[in-house]
Amino acid sequence: MNTRGLLDQLLKSGQDMLQNKAGGSQNKTAGGGLGGLLGGSGGSGGLGSLLSGAGGGALAASAMGLLLGSKKGRNVGGKVLTYGGLAALGVIAYKAYGNWQAQQGTAPKTEPQTIDRLPAAQVEQHSQAILQALVAAAKADGHVDDRERALIEGEFTKLDNDQELQHWLHAELNKPLDPADVARVASTPEMAAEMYIASVMLVDEESFMEKSYLDELARQLKLEPGLKAELEKQVRQASI
Repeated sequence: MNTRGLLDQLLKSGQDMLQNKAGGSQNKTAGGGLGGLLGGSGGSGGLGSLLSGAGGGALAASAMGLLLGSKKGRNVGGKVLTYGGLAALGVIAYKAYGNWQAQQGTAPKTEPQTIDRLPAAQVEQHSQAILQALVAAAKADGHVDDRERALIEGEFTKLDNDQELQHWLHAELNKPLDPADVARVASTPEMAAEMYIASVMLVDEESFMEKSYLDELARQLKLEPGLKAELEKQVRQASI
């Protein structure tokens, strides 16, 4: 399963998300969920209109839009875009590590091996873990129903017709949400930090359910409180 390119496209689609943010919020229905993204005439633009768009950028944006659903916290984009897709997560994680260690007054024994500083094989391993974290975060509000799962799978199929990836995505979308299960794939502290960054980007922290998921995920990832706070700070700053 090759997830590096797919994940890079999803994260780079933040530019489309930002450009259509206002239209997307206007198209939301009172019931929330995907109705506002997909429903109605959809002629006024917004994320819903991207579903019929052509090209990888539009498809990636629509797939990310489906993962976001009706969340208020659309923190994908901003300065993250200047770093360039997948590498952005590594840049944010690396900076957070540096600031956290400086606060502690300790010099790092080794340089953090974040995704922007790894060979291709390890980048792929990190990418799969980050994508798993993104899919889990999309389910954190408890509102991803059968119809929404089918729509998400459909958009990912358009974006990448990899059968192994499709089977993996189907399984991830349909299994119960378990922060411990998500955290289990983090084989390095840096991977844990990147997975948490991706999750913070996707959740709506104004939602009690989603915030509770995020806190439990951080606990399961064994993130130190100071590092957790610094990771959250860096995401906020990168998304302005």
